[in-house]
Amino acid sequence: MSKKATRIGLTSLVLALAFGGLLWTSLSEGTEYYKHVDEVMTDPAPWYGKKLQLHGHVIDGSILRKRDTLDYKFKVENNGSVVEARYTGIVPDTFKDGSEVVIKGKLGPEGFVVEPNGVMAKCPSKYEATNAPSASTAASVPASSGR
Repeated sequence: MSKKATRIGLTSLVLALAFGGLLWTSLSEGTEYYKHVDEVMTDPAPWYGKKLQLHGHVIDGSILRKRDTLDYKFKVENNGSVVEARYTGIVPDTFKDGSEVVIKGKLGPEGFVVEPNGVMAKCPSKYEATNAPSASTAASVPASSGR
């Protein structure tokens, strides 16, 4: 093999290893799973210590706040499965009993520890479906002439 071919092969190998290492470190740090509470709580042990975003609804009456602090404890539920969460910080205005939430943090044997700024409460929709007239009702109503 010629000297030039050896250099090209060695350079290609070094670049491939550098790119692979960069890709590996980037992906391993940024991996975060988005799951519903029931998906995780059926078998929670494999999820301990992993970065998660959990989606569910705050159970009515479960929000507890330690007096004169920003320490919160609350329970999040989805399809009958419940996880207890702890959070220290300011919660959104829409964070209330029954609200739909996504919490970011890590699960452990003692519950879900929410990271700073990790509570996202969804806004209730202004555009909820109303009872639309059925096709038979719409057919019996005379159309306006538009004049």
